[in-house]
Amino acid sequence: MKPQNSATLGVVIVSYNASDVILDCIESLLAAQDAALKIVIVDNASPDGTADLIGSWAAGTHPYRASPNLPITLTASQKPIALHDAVPLEAQGTSITLLRASVNGGFAAGVNLGLEALSKASMVERFWVLNPDCVVPAQTPKHFASYGTSDEKFSLLGGRVIYIDPPDHLQSDGGTINRRSGVTRNINASKPIHDAVPVAPSSLDFISGSNMVASRSFYEKVGPMTEDYFLYYEEVDWALRRGDLPLAFCADAHVYHHAGSSIGSYTPQQVASPFSIFFLHRSRMLFMKRFYPEAVWYARAYAFAKAGKLMLQGHTAQARMLVAALFGGSAPREIVDQMSPGAASLAFPKVTPKQ
Repeated sequence: MKPQNSATLGVVIVSYNASDVILDCIESLLAAQDAALKIVIVDNASPDGTADLIGSWAAGTHPYRASPNLPITLTASQKPIALHDAVPLEAQGTSITLLRASVNGGFAAGVNLGLEALSKASMVERFWVLNPDCVVPAQTPKHFASYGTSDEKFSLLGGRVIYIDPPDHLQSDGGTINRRSGVTRNINASKPIHDAVPVAPSSLDFISGSNMVASRSFYEKVGPMTEDYFLYYEEVDWALRRGDLPLAFCADAHVYHHAGSSIGSYTPQQVASPFSIFFLHRSRMLFMKRFYPEAVWYARAYAFAKAGKLMLQGHTAQARMLVAALFGGSAPREIVDQMSPGAASLAFPKVTPKQ
């Protein structure tokens, strides 16, 4: 059911090896109250069978059981559910479309496939980029759909991202950028949710890509995400291209996030994996060269200091991958070998993937 004066939300979920979390995410969206959702799942050629699992779930042959220790109660939706291979352009109400990418082109490439499909549906006025390891309270889609007024123009709209573990602690209320080092900071990170006061949108530089709504006016003005980062900094780049369209924030629109479930990103319980460290700092240097080239020397010096700290903490592999990421040269073989040949060819065009 769609409430009056609310936008139809298109939802883009990019999945990669998300078979352990994706069904919780979809079931939570299907439990949404007072919102019409056009859900597009883009599977980035997951080798773990994520796409096939979604098909079996929709057909009702794979029974859904909610994961333990979720912060909200989820029950299985009625099956079978129609699973489309293209967005229904005229149908009203909630729908689910599954797009199978032929190769893992990275996060932005997957998002862009979903955005392109949704942009053809004229009733979709806002595009919600959501991580597959998130679960969504029933009222959050309504808050995103009804935020603001019909004539209010914004670029990107954020909500609160709350860790599933540790419970009731924030991951992000949006972010800021250090324009000398390129390091991003998540506002209110790791603070208890009840103690963290949301900041004004005008003080934010970007919205977390795990829970981010783009307006159609922004998408049509700026275009799709930049794809050459492969992982990390895509949403930061997108936000900095917004021109005079402001960022917006809705504290009532929150999601719960596992965080780091597929590539080993940092969480309060774990240091980031070498794979995550490599792409994070590779993308940071690419971002700095693109937006703040005069500060690249400082960003590189900061990174060397960070590598030294990791080394002293005993994280030798992470430190080595950080240094390898700084100069944009050949990719370390241990990084390439963790990727499919197609993905490695896209991320590192000059590197021959291991067959």
